[in-house]
Amino acid sequence: MRPENRDDQDRLEVGGRPSEEDEGRQISDDLSGVAMDVDAQQVPDVLCRACVRMLPITGASVCIAAGDAMQATWCASDRTAARLAEAQYTLGDGPCQSALDRTAPVLAADLTQGPDARRWPVFAQHAVELGVRAVFSLPLGTSAQAIGTLDLYRGTSGALSERDLRIALLVRDAVTFAVLNLDTVVGGFPRGDLDGVASWVAAAQADHTEVRQAIGMVMVQLGLDPGQALDRMRARAFTQGRTVSQVATDLVTRSFSFRSESDTEQDAEDDRPDGAEGR
Repeated sequence: MRPENRDDQDRLEVGGRPSEEDEGRQISDDLSGVAMDVDAQQVPDVLCRACVRMLPITGASVCIAAGDAMQATWCASDRTAARLAEAQYTLGDGPCQSALDRTAPVLAADLTQGPDARRWPVFAQHAVELGVRAVFSLPLGTSAQAIGTLDLYRGTSGALSERDLRIALLVRDAVTFAVLNLDTVVGGFPRGDLDGVASWVAAAQADHTEVRQAIGMVMVQLGLDPGQALDRMRARAFTQGRTVSQVATDLVTRSFSFRSESDTEQDAEDDRPDGAEGR
């Protein structure tokens, strides 16, 4: 009878599963492997699709953030994942925003009812309409500073198992490492350099360039700070059933301006007969 290899035995959990350490190493190796031979600008999509293969989820996206008014979808495995990310950016609410605010995982196992549905009622309704029943948002970065989120969704309700959550967190760590070390997208920056991440975030914001321009225009038109300007854009998007990006396009192309709307409201106020105010 061949003697047991104690080293191999110690690396296995009860039931023959790999230890957490080996599982983490394997996930990192797998993610590194799928991204090794692709162009740097294709790495985001590759990592998102790898997340979906590794976990019992339907889709995934990665959001990069630098403050409330500066967010971008780094990658999305499918259209629904992309629409979920855009919806949370437009609403300024949802598991992704909560994870950024708390710098802690936010796990919404059932958006159709119960506390998760009540916590983000508008987002939950929108998600369910898209066929999404559960969302799991994991912050990228450190416990002190979140630079984005890994957002996972699936079309069925239910919590992640303990093992699946552990794998998801390991994937999150690997994605964080990839973000901090992606050094060829914007001309190169030192590995692990947060200034480089900021530069990369600016590049990732390409899809939201009009949003930034529009925020500046609203600040000038209404004398607001960036957060207040974004809130006005979000409010308009919500009332019209549109996205912040679409409202930004209207502003940048001068299809409308908040200043003209404000002037119209003031003219209507001035045209009221005496004593009509407050009725």
